Amino acid sequence: MNPIRPYPADDHDHHDDLNNLGLQADTNMILRPVVDRRKVIGLGLLGIGLLVGCGVAATTPTTGTPTTPTTPTTPTTPGTDACPSAIPSETAGPYPADGSVASGQSLNVLTRSGIVRRDLRTSLGTGNTAAGVPLTLTLKLVNVNASCAPLAGYAVYAWHCTADGQYSMYSGSAVGEDFLRGVQVADADGTVTFQTIVPGCYAGRWPHIHFEVYPTLTSATNASTKIQTSQLALPQDMCAQVYTQAAYVGSTRNLAQTSLSRDNVFSDGSATQLPTVTGSVAAGYTANLTVGLAR
Repeated sequence: MNPIRPYPADDHDHHDDLNNLGLQADTNMILRPVVDRRKVIGLGLLGIGLLVGCGVAATTPTTGTPTTPTTPTTPTTPGTDACPSAIPSETAGPYPADGSVASGQSLNVLTRSGIVRRDLRTSLGTGNTAAGVPLTLTLKLVNVNASCAPLAGYAVYAWHCTADGQYSMYSGSAVGEDFLRGVQVADADGTVTFQTIVPGCYAGRWPHIHFEVYPTLTSATNASTKIQTSQLALPQDMCAQVYTQAAYVGSTRNLAQTSLSRDNVFSDGSATQLPTVTGSVAAGYTANLTVGLAR
Protein backbone atom coordinates (compact mmCIF):
# COMPACT_ATOMS: atom_id res chain seq x y z
CA MET A 1 0.00 0.00 0.00
CA ASN A 2 1.31 3.45 -0.87
CA PRO A 3 1.69 5.61 2.25
CA ILE A 4 -0.22 8.88 2.34
CA ARG A 5 2.02 11.85 2.82
CA PRO A 6 0.97 15.15 4.46
CA TYR A 7 1.38 18.25 2.30
CA PRO A 8 3.83 20.65 3.90
CA ALA A 9 3.76 23.75 1.68
CA ASP A 10 3.25 27.29 2.88
CA ASP A 11 -0.19 28.50 3.82
CA HIS A 12 -0.22 31.42 1.39
CA ASP A 13 0.64 29.66 -1.85
CA HIS A 14 -1.07 31.54 -4.67
CA HIS A 15 0.52 29.77 -7.63
CA ASP A 16 -0.46 26.41 -9.03
CA ASP A 17 3.11 25.74 -10.23
CA LEU A 18 4.24 25.40 -6.63
CA ASN A 19 1.49 22.86 -5.98
CA ASN A 20 2.61 20.78 -8.93
CA LEU A 21 6.20 19.85 -8.10
CA GLY A 22 5.45 16.25 -7.11
CA LEU A 23 5.76 14.42 -3.80
CA GLN A 24 9.53 14.91 -3.40
CA ALA A 25 9.17 18.67 -3.34
CA ASP A 26 5.81 18.57 -1.53
CA THR A 27 7.06 16.57 1.41
CA ASN A 28 10.35 18.42 1.86
CA MET A 29 8.57 21.68 2.66
CA ILE A 30 7.56 20.29 6.07
CA LEU A 31 11.22 20.48 7.13
CA ARG A 32 11.54 24.20 6.40
CA PRO A 33 10.60 26.92 8.92
CA VAL A 34 7.64 29.17 8.05
CA VAL A 35 9.79 32.20 7.14
CA ASP A 36 12.10 30.10 4.98
CA ARG A 37 9.16 28.43 3.23
CA ARG A 38 7.76 31.82 2.30
CA LYS A 39 11.11 32.86 0.84
CA VAL A 40 11.11 29.74 -1.32
CA ILE A 41 7.54 30.35 -2.46
CA GLY A 42 8.38 33.99 -3.18
CA LEU A 43 11.05 32.79 -5.58
CA GLY A 44 8.43 30.92 -7.60
CA LEU A 45 9.96 28.41 -9.96
CA LEU A 46 13.46 29.55 -8.98
CA GLY A 47 12.88 27.93 -5.62
CA ILE A 48 12.26 24.47 -7.06
CA GLY A 49 15.91 23.51 -6.70
CA LEU A 50 15.66 23.98 -2.94
CA LEU A 51 12.97 21.36 -2.56
CA VAL A 52 14.56 17.92 -1.94
CA GLY A 53 13.52 15.54 0.86
CA CYS A 54 11.34 12.69 2.04
CA GLY A 55 7.82 12.30 3.40
CA VAL A 56 6.01 11.11 6.48
CA ALA A 57 3.77 8.05 6.38
CA ALA A 58 0.34 8.06 7.95
CA THR A 59 -1.81 5.49 9.63
CA THR A 60 -2.96 2.08 8.42
CA PRO A 61 -6.52 1.98 7.04
CA THR A 62 -9.19 0.17 9.04
CA THR A 63 -12.94 0.03 9.10
CA GLY A 64 -15.39 0.84 11.83
CA THR A 65 -18.54 2.76 12.66
CA PRO A 66 -19.17 5.35 15.35
CA THR A 67 -21.05 3.78 18.23
CA THR A 68 -20.03 5.45 21.49
CA PRO A 69 -22.02 8.54 22.58
CA THR A 70 -20.02 11.39 24.05
CA THR A 71 -20.75 14.72 25.64
CA PRO A 72 -22.11 17.14 23.04
CA THR A 73 -19.70 19.76 21.78
CA THR A 74 -20.65 23.39 22.30
CA PRO A 75 -19.74 26.17 19.88
CA THR A 76 -16.01 26.81 20.14
CA THR A 77 -15.21 29.60 17.67
CA PRO A 78 -16.83 32.62 16.05
CA GLY A 79 -17.15 30.76 12.75
CA THR A 80 -20.34 32.57 11.75
CA ASP A 81 -19.30 36.17 12.36
CA ALA A 82 -21.53 38.56 10.43
CA CYS A 83 -18.63 40.07 8.48
CA PRO A 84 -15.24 38.41 8.96
CA SER A 85 -11.94 39.33 7.36
CA ALA A 86 -11.14 37.72 4.01
CA ILE A 87 -10.13 34.10 4.43
CA PRO A 88 -6.44 33.52 3.59
CA SER A 89 -5.34 31.70 0.49
CA GLU A 90 -3.92 28.26 1.25
CA THR A 91 -2.29 25.48 -0.70
CA ALA A 92 -4.46 22.90 -2.42
CA GLY A 93 -1.92 20.24 -1.43
CA PRO A 94 -0.83 17.20 -3.42
CA TYR A 95 -4.27 15.50 -3.60
CA PRO A 96 -6.72 18.05 -5.10
CA ALA A 97 -8.03 16.08 -8.12
CA ASP A 98 -9.01 19.41 -9.67
CA GLY A 99 -7.28 19.06 -13.03
CA SER A 100 -4.00 20.58 -11.85
CA VAL A 101 -0.81 18.53 -11.91
CA ALA A 102 -0.16 17.36 -8.35
CA SER A 103 1.81 14.40 -7.04
CA GLY A 104 2.85 13.72 -10.63
CA GLN A 105 -0.76 13.22 -11.76
CA SER A 106 -3.45 15.37 -13.37
CA LEU A 107 -6.58 13.78 -11.92
CA ASN A 108 -9.83 15.70 -12.25
CA VAL A 109 -12.93 14.67 -10.34
CA LEU A 110 -14.68 17.93 -11.29
CA THR A 111 -15.62 16.61 -14.72
CA ARG A 112 -17.27 13.42 -13.39
CA SER A 113 -21.01 12.99 -13.70
CA GLY A 114 -22.65 13.40 -10.31
CA ILE A 115 -19.84 15.39 -8.66
CA VAL A 116 -22.27 18.24 -7.98
CA ARG A 117 -23.73 16.75 -4.83
CA ARG A 118 -24.53 17.47 -1.22
CA ASP A 119 -23.63 14.04 0.20
CA LEU A 120 -19.93 13.26 -0.23
CA ARG A 121 -19.81 9.97 1.62
CA THR A 122 -20.38 7.55 -1.27
CA SER A 123 -18.14 6.94 -4.29
CA LEU A 124 -19.75 7.73 -7.63
CA GLY A 125 -18.08 4.81 -9.37
CA THR A 126 -18.03 1.99 -6.81
CA GLY A 127 -20.92 2.85 -4.52
CA ASN A 128 -18.65 2.32 -1.49
CA THR A 129 -19.25 4.58 1.50
CA ALA A 130 -16.58 6.20 3.66
CA ALA A 131 -16.84 5.20 7.32
CA GLY A 132 -16.79 7.88 9.99
CA VAL A 133 -18.75 10.16 12.30
CA PRO A 134 -21.26 12.26 10.29
CA LEU A 135 -20.46 15.94 9.72
CA THR A 136 -22.74 18.52 8.11
CA LEU A 137 -20.58 21.36 6.81
CA THR A 138 -22.11 24.70 5.84
CA LEU A 139 -20.07 27.51 4.29
CA LYS A 140 -21.53 30.97 3.75
CA LEU A 141 -19.72 32.93 1.02
CA VAL A 142 -19.70 36.72 1.47
CA ASN A 143 -18.03 39.67 -0.25
CA VAL A 144 -15.88 41.57 2.26
CA ASN A 145 -15.68 44.49 -0.21
CA ALA A 146 -19.46 44.94 -0.22
CA SER A 147 -20.43 44.84 3.48
CA CYS A 148 -20.31 41.04 3.35
CA ALA A 149 -23.13 40.70 0.83
CA PRO A 150 -23.82 37.03 0.01
CA LEU A 151 -22.15 35.61 -3.09
CA ALA A 152 -25.04 33.73 -4.66
CA GLY A 153 -24.25 31.45 -7.59
CA TYR A 154 -20.61 30.87 -6.67
CA ALA A 155 -19.51 27.24 -6.47
CA VAL A 156 -17.44 25.43 -3.83
CA TYR A 157 -15.42 22.26 -4.36
CA ALA A 158 -14.65 20.58 -1.00
CA TRP A 159 -12.47 17.55 -0.27
CA HIS A 160 -10.71 15.90 2.66
CA CYS A 161 -9.13 12.67 3.87
CA THR A 162 -10.87 9.58 5.18
CA ALA A 163 -11.16 8.58 8.83
CA ASP A 164 -7.87 6.70 8.49
CA GLY A 165 -6.04 9.54 6.75
CA GLN A 166 -6.26 8.55 3.08
CA TYR A 167 -7.33 10.68 0.11
CA SER A 168 -9.62 9.14 -2.47
CA MET A 169 -8.14 8.77 -5.97
CA TYR A 170 -4.59 8.95 -4.58
CA SER A 171 -3.97 6.88 -1.45
CA GLY A 172 -3.70 3.16 -0.69
CA SER A 173 -7.02 1.35 -0.73
CA ALA A 174 -8.84 4.62 -1.58
CA VAL A 175 -7.23 4.99 -5.04
CA GLY A 176 -10.29 3.52 -6.75
CA GLU A 177 -12.75 5.69 -4.82
CA ASP A 178 -13.91 9.28 -5.30
CA PHE A 179 -15.81 9.80 -2.05
CA LEU A 180 -15.27 12.80 0.23
CA ARG A 181 -15.12 15.11 -2.80
CA GLY A 182 -17.93 17.20 -4.23
CA VAL A 183 -19.25 20.53 -5.52
CA GLN A 184 -22.17 22.68 -4.40
CA VAL A 185 -23.48 25.99 -5.75
CA ALA A 186 -24.28 28.82 -3.33
CA ASP A 187 -27.94 29.70 -2.84
CA ALA A 188 -29.40 33.21 -2.57
CA ASP A 189 -27.82 33.55 0.90
CA GLY A 190 -24.39 32.54 -0.40
CA THR A 191 -24.64 29.21 1.42
CA VAL A 192 -23.44 25.74 0.44
CA THR A 193 -23.93 22.62 2.56
CA PHE A 194 -22.13 19.27 2.41
CA GLN A 195 -22.95 16.03 4.21
CA THR A 196 -19.70 14.23 4.93
CA ILE A 197 -17.70 12.70 7.80
CA VAL A 198 -15.22 14.15 10.27
CA PRO A 199 -11.80 13.63 8.62
CA GLY A 200 -9.04 11.82 10.44
CA CYS A 201 -5.75 13.29 11.61
CA TYR A 202 -2.68 12.05 9.77
CA ALA A 203 0.94 12.61 10.74
CA GLY A 204 2.24 16.12 10.23
CA ARG A 205 -1.06 18.03 9.81
CA TRP A 206 -3.85 19.43 11.94
CA PRO A 207 -7.29 18.01 11.02
CA HIS A 208 -8.60 20.03 8.09
CA ILE A 209 -10.88 20.29 5.07
CA HIS A 210 -9.76 21.73 1.72
CA PHE A 211 -11.98 23.85 -0.50
CA GLU A 212 -11.82 25.91 -3.68
CA VAL A 213 -14.21 28.66 -4.72
CA TYR A 214 -15.29 29.21 -8.33
CA PRO A 215 -17.23 32.21 -9.72
CA THR A 216 -19.93 29.99 -11.27
CA LEU A 217 -20.97 26.37 -11.28
CA THR A 218 -20.18 26.02 -14.98
CA SER A 219 -16.61 27.23 -14.39
CA ALA A 220 -16.00 24.65 -11.64
CA THR A 221 -14.44 22.07 -13.94
CA ASN A 222 -10.73 22.88 -13.66
CA ALA A 223 -8.47 24.57 -11.10
CA SER A 224 -7.43 27.17 -13.69
CA THR A 225 -10.72 29.02 -13.12
CA LYS A 226 -10.80 29.02 -9.32
CA ILE A 227 -10.78 32.35 -7.49
CA GLN A 228 -9.73 31.12 -4.06
CA THR A 229 -8.22 28.08 -2.38
CA SER A 230 -8.30 27.70 1.39
CA GLN A 231 -8.59 25.23 4.25
CA LEU A 232 -10.86 24.87 7.25
CA ALA A 233 -9.38 23.83 10.62
CA LEU A 234 -11.40 21.54 12.89
CA PRO A 235 -11.66 22.26 16.64
CA GLN A 236 -9.63 20.11 19.00
CA ASP A 237 -12.42 19.17 21.42
CA MET A 238 -14.60 17.71 18.67
CA CYS A 239 -11.68 15.81 17.17
CA ALA A 240 -10.67 14.36 20.54
CA GLN A 241 -14.18 12.95 20.96
CA VAL A 242 -14.46 11.60 17.43
CA TYR A 243 -11.05 9.96 17.40
CA THR A 244 -12.07 7.49 20.11
CA GLN A 245 -14.02 5.65 17.41
CA ALA A 246 -12.65 2.53 15.72
CA ALA A 247 -12.55 4.02 12.22
CA TYR A 248 -10.08 6.68 13.35
CA VAL A 249 -7.11 4.45 14.12
CA GLY A 250 -3.98 6.48 14.80
CA SER A 251 -5.74 9.87 14.82
CA THR A 252 -5.58 10.31 18.60
CA ARG A 253 -1.81 9.80 18.54
CA ASN A 254 -1.32 12.08 15.54
CA LEU A 255 -3.49 14.83 17.06
CA ALA A 256 -1.43 14.74 20.27
CA GLN A 257 1.75 15.27 18.26
CA THR A 258 0.68 18.50 16.56
CA SER A 259 -1.11 21.77 17.26
CA LEU A 260 -2.59 24.69 15.37
CA SER A 261 0.43 26.79 16.33
CA ARG A 262 2.83 24.25 14.80
CA ASP A 263 0.77 23.31 11.74
CA ASN A 264 2.36 24.38 8.45
CA VAL A 265 -0.87 25.92 7.20
CA PHE A 266 -2.53 27.33 10.32
CA SER A 267 0.52 28.40 12.35
CA ASP A 268 0.27 32.04 11.24
CA GLY A 269 -3.34 32.35 12.36
CA SER A 270 -6.59 30.45 11.95
CA ALA A 271 -9.26 32.79 13.33
CA THR A 272 -11.12 33.03 10.02
CA GLN A 273 -10.80 29.29 9.35
CA LEU A 274 -12.25 27.76 12.53
CA PRO A 275 -15.95 26.93 12.19
CA THR A 276 -18.57 26.97 14.90
CA VAL A 277 -19.25 23.30 15.73
CA THR A 278 -22.08 21.64 17.63
CA GLY A 279 -23.18 18.03 18.09
CA SER A 280 -21.92 14.72 19.45
CA VAL A 281 -20.42 11.44 18.27
CA ALA A 282 -23.79 9.72 18.60
CA ALA A 283 -25.81 12.38 16.76
CA GLY A 284 -23.16 13.67 14.38
CA TYR A 285 -21.78 17.19 14.14
CA THR A 286 -22.58 20.41 12.33
CA ALA A 287 -19.90 22.95 11.37
CA ASN A 288 -20.65 26.47 10.13
CA LEU A 289 -18.19 28.99 8.74
CA THR A 290 -18.63 32.35 7.06
CA VAL A 291 -16.05 32.58 4.27
CA GLY A 292 -15.02 36.13 3.44
CA LEU A 293 -13.89 36.76 -0.14
CA ALA A 294 -12.58 40.01 -1.66
CA ARG A 295 -14.65 40.43 -4.83
